[in-house]
Amino acid sequence: MDHIFDENQPIYLQIKQRICAAILRGDYRPGDKLPGIVEMAMEFKVNHNTIQRVYMELIRDGIAISRRGEGTFVTQDSATLQKLENELEGYLLENFVREMQRLGHQEDELADILVQYIQSKRHNQ
Repeated sequence: MDHIFDENQPIYLQIKQRICAAILRGDYRPGDKLPGIVEMAMEFKVNHNTIQRVYMELIRDGIAISRRGEGTFVTQDSATLQKLENELEGYLLENFVREMQRLGHQEDELADILVQYIQSKRHNQ
């Protein structure tokens, strides 16, 4: 998979967000072992130290746990995963609103714009 990174945000944070999104999508389920550091570094085409930092952040945030000699695993704590989902949704929505405002749209227009976009996608499928 080819990974394109935004130069305005640290790569390790972008990778962390992508791993969190994969967890929320169910690509990695609670209790699943995450790929090893070297494997993940090869997948994202980054230095293994970058992935080490990502995993340390995931562990610090309670999203993953480390088992000595076994690897890094997705937490089984449903409250932590629900908090992660809420935070990620908030982050994405905040960015959407900010970018739409930069384009000149008012907040009260955004719901209609989003509904129209979703409807047009349905009709084009």
